[in-house]
Amino acid sequence: MTGTGPGAVLRPVGERALLVELADTAEVTALYGWLRERQAAGELPPVGEIVPAARTVLLDGVADLGALTRALRTARPDPASTASGPLVEVPTVYDGADLPEVARRWGVSPEAAVRIHTEPEYVVAFCGFAPGFGYLTGLPARYEVPRRATPRSGVPAGSVALAGPYTGVYPHPSPGGWQLLGRTALPLWNPARTPPALLTPGTRVRFTPTRDTP
Repeated sequence: MTGTGPGAVLRPVGERALLVELADTAEVTALYGWLRERQAAGELPPVGEIVPAARTVLLDGVADLGALTRALRTARPDPASTASGPLVEVPTVYDGADLPEVARRWGVSPEAAVRIHTEPEYVVAFCGFAPGFGYLTGLPARYEVPRRATPRSGVPAGSVALAGPYTGVYPHPSPGGWQLLGRTALPLWNPARTPPALLTPGTRVRFTPTRDTP
């Protein structure tokens, strides 16, 4: 079954869930925003949970699978549409161990690399890897960098990093192979907060350079 744009595929998952397969993350972000807007307006059957990923959107706990499938077959979300989620500013100390290497790959100075990274407004496309870890899109494709050839055994919580087309902020200390640009003291995960994750899908993000404080 096709819908929601060229090449999209809709696959039933059991009796009350639907998986939408899309071409890329931009289409995922567009569909996620479209679904949230129409859910809020009461234009779609109730859905228990909407879970975006890199190239899929899972809709679980669907009240009327047939009606939702019919709506998605004719949906045409615009991948160029502007995200309308809340804006979170992430104050960042740009002193990451991999900042010089990233700057070298970009052919600029470390100071210019910071300006490049702080210029876009990012959007949380999906979450994964660890609780509270958001995959942020917004950096132009020409600035994509590969993961490190050898991952680190420990990356501190709050580390701001790049890998492929994504920017991410490590919410917990963990192993990791992303390129470290800097760090933030902003708490990304708090079980006492609702929701616990600060960066949820659809959230807009701005990185603002700041100096370290004693």
